[in-house]
Amino acid sequence: MAPGKPGKSAGGSEDPSVTLFRQYLRIDTVHPKPDYDAAIQFLERVGTDLGLASQKVEVCQGRVVLVLTWLGTNPRLRSILLNSHTDVVPVFEEHWTYPPFEAVKDSQGNIYARGAQDMKCISIQYLEAIRRLKAEGKSFARTIHLTFVPDEEVGGHKGMEMFVQRPEFRALNVGFALDEGLASPSDTFSMAAGFDIRIPPTVDLKVGAMLAPPGGLGLGVPPLTPLFCCLLQAFEKQVAGWCQAAGDGVTYEFHQKCMDQHITSTEESDPWWKAFSGVCRDMKLQLKLEIFPAATDSRYIRAAGHPAIGFSPMNRTPVLLHDHNEFLNEDVFLRGIDIYAHLLPALASVPPLPAEG
Repeated sequence: MAPGKPGKSAGGSEDPSVTLFRQYLRIDTVHPKPDYDAAIQFLERVGTDLGLASQKVEVCQGRVVLVLTWLGTNPRLRSILLNSHTDVVPVFEEHWTYPPFEAVKDSQGNIYARGAQDMKCISIQYLEAIRRLKAEGKSFARTIHLTFVPDEEVGGHKGMEMFVQRPEFRALNVGFALDEGLASPSDTFSMAAGFDIRIPPTVDLKVGAMLAPPGGLGLGVPPLTPLFCCLLQAFEKQVAGWCQAAGDGVTYEFHQKCMDQHITSTEESDPWWKAFSGVCRDMKLQLKLEIFPAATDSRYIRAAGHPAIGFSPMNRTPVLLHDHNEFLNEDVFLRGIDIYAHLLPALASVPPLPAEG
């Protein structure tokens, strides 16, 4: 499907995939009281309609991970994991042109809603890509699992962080995972194999040359560099010094603290990357390899020993996650389904690896 061709019917009616996307956006999963039950019920109904097996795992009270599964022809092989989170960040409605949970579509096809980019679009794109592949009668050697997790926007501590420690996660036998990335305002597609630390420019760590690495990654320090841990320790020491200088009763605490980072291979010799990048070349998608400037649930997947790529197929789109008037154009959304419909067969058809016998 070419960009700008949304695949509407001759009468100009809305594509059913777009309709499903807008329905999901209208489910209010905003913090501090996300309606997780409604989201899980909605996604489970879609999974049932697609003939996917369903499992719900309560990782702690009130926090459920939904797993939908498309069984492969050789379930002994390691699986493909498609992850997305169901929660969204708060809104300030006075700054929105349209109500943030009505999924209004304007005359240009821009769909305005909290979660349009981060990341309800990807949940539906996964599902609709599978719908297309199943309708075409396709099947693949590797099993494909979809996980829909809570609480990513508040650190994932009662979501993916707990889920990866569960026997239900280990039973998924994950080989490779996809998770969220960032929109890109240019023609390129952003792709992240890890995330970096961002040091405020006011912090004097005497390593200015390291704070602007080559390759256009911007202000930050890539993980696994020799200075990574010492920079974090130095930053914490400086914050402690500020608190001490401010006087009695001034303290700090960490909302998130991640010292152990993992990077997913993007070497052409890596079979997962070879499959992913090969599809992008075939589809003439220009990838911009980045170190993600924030933390997503994929860090827990990588820490559990599984390669994971952060990828949101949204180019020619301003980066509006967590911002006012978050939107995604329906053409970009539908193009994303097409991209996943090519990526999934390639990943799920990676030949058996040496460790798999």
